[in-house]
Amino acid sequence: MVKKRVFKIYLFRHGQTRFNKRGMFTGWKDSKLTRTGKMEAEIIAERLKNKKFDVAFVTRLSRTRDTLKIVLKYHPECKRIIEDNRMIERNYGKFNGFLHMTIVKKFSPRRYDEWHRGWNARPPGGESFADVEKRVRKFIKFLIKFVKKNKVNVVIASHGNSIRLFRKIMEKRSKEQAVKWFIPYDTYFEYDVRV
Repeated sequence: MVKKRVFKIYLFRHGQTRFNKRGMFTGWKDSKLTRTGKMEAEIIAERLKNKKFDVAFVTRLSRTRDTLKIVLKYHPECKRIIEDNRMIERNYGKFNGFLHMTIVKKFSPRRYDEWHRGWNARPPGGESFADVEKRVRKFIKFLIKFVKKNKVNVVIASHGNSIRLFRKIMEKRSKEQAVKWFIPYDTYFEYDVRV
């Protein structure tokens, strides 16, 4: 019997951004890391220091790239960085760049809660969690094939809402659980791919 090899997926959230600190819907807007965000990236870097990965994935938003840059200082073996926007943050549409409290005041706390944590609710011009799950599911399918074909460990610098859906799928959890999770800025999630 041939023993299967195990390859790793390491997944982490970018550090805190200026928009996160101010309580804003960041979505697809670019927002730079705060000093705290850079410190959180250093914590992730320390926690991943003794892991090995060959390929890194980021989104087009600078917060994933800037966090990954700090992590990669311990990983000269990682020579390839791939941009894949299927793991980009949830698009809040017209709310991108607005304070959460502005939306609460303009509409209502109930409406805000629907848009913010409702599974199928789309903010005007934006995505629902169900929409994000579809693109994350496609990314996972691609990623598992990629890992098996190339026989590599990978690391992914991503965003809170995409990570919720990645975890939901990989850990076979419910949508009710996924929308309640807080995804920390200073930790990582680890998954096995058997080849």
